[in-house]
Amino acid sequence: MAAPYARLVENHSLPRTAAFFDLDKTVIAKSSTLTFGRSFYQGGLINRRAALRTAYIQFVFLAGGADHDQMERMRKHMSAMCRGWDVQQVRDIIAETLHDLIDPIIYDEAASLIEEHHLAGRDVVIVSTSGSVMVEPIGEMLGADRVVATRMVVGDDGRFTGEVEYYAYGPTKAEAIRELAESEGYDLTRCYAYSDSATDLPMLETVGHPHAVNPDRTLRREALTRGWPILDFSRPVRLKQRVPNFTAPSRPVLVAAATVGAAAAAALVWYATSRRRAASV
Repeated sequence: MAAPYARLVENHSLPRTAAFFDLDKTVIAKSSTLTFGRSFYQGGLINRRAALRTAYIQFVFLAGGADHDQMERMRKHMSAMCRGWDVQQVRDIIAETLHDLIDPIIYDEAASLIEEHHLAGRDVVIVSTSGSVMVEPIGEMLGADRVVATRMVVGDDGRFTGEVEYYAYGPTKAEAIRELAESEGYDLTRCYAYSDSATDLPMLETVGHPHAVNPDRTLRREALTRGWPILDFSRPVRLKQRVPNFTAPSRPVLVAAATVGAAAAAALVWYATSRRRAASV
């Protein structure tokens, strides 16, 4: 009788562990910062030209991922676009559309992994380059314990200045994970990490169990060379379909920009034309 009890005490004394998830194309099937373009367009935050440009960026991102230069261009574009936006207006718009737009693009495989890690006693941490006021509600929807994300500067007038206070990207993600490990007592050698992009190699190298999810070409090559598991996620599913009693939280979020490809761009053009015709009647 003493041996099992001794093992139980020993297990509880082990260092804590966590699973770190990138968000875009790892947990959800699209770019979280480029999914709400039509909502912002309808809300008057962006014009047709900005909507079409973000639709194109989304198409490029989905077609081949984003390397360092593309991520920098995306960051500059998003920072310039959100300059002057009223934060409360953004939150109000997103609060109405978060679950309609994000819930259907959550990978079933990712949701299952999050559940498995929680059952194993690990914390789940979303580590994303997207804006924190967007990622935090998504993390809450997913049941994540913590979120690391980019923070934008908000002026005294309650509007985004277009400046970035903290950029969660590349080596910065790895630094944030190490800081979390120190403050929360995580044993990184026993922790897990998941990402689709080679820009997250520093993050993956930080833990003992890195995984490449839907990897871009560079990350796939690195994963094969290093013997890392490669996971293919392909089944977006609504959380309500996975959990019958699921109740969506209602916290507000920040998000920015559009839908996918030429079809989405055409839809935006059609919408703008329709509004002009209606206004002239």
